[in-house]
Amino acid sequence: MPAERHVRLFKNGRNQALRIPREFELPGNEAILHKEGDRLIIEPVQHRSLRVLLATWASLEEDFPKIEDLPPEPADI
Repeated sequence: MPAERHVRLFKNGRNQALRIPREFELPGNEAILHKEGDRLIIEPVQHRSLRVLLATWASLEEDFPKIEDLPPEPADI
């Protein structure tokens, strides 16, 4: 895959746009765009699963009160 390719810019309404060539297509339908100096950087959005997110959290260092496990109360049905 080529490292760079010449593309043309065009106007889409009041926005400037460009077509991304097939060999540079990103997965999904969202991307992150940021600027570093004169460069525009486009990166795919990395969707993280809940399991991955929870694995990054530190565990709680709290003592929780003991909860007595009582049997359910009978109900008249």
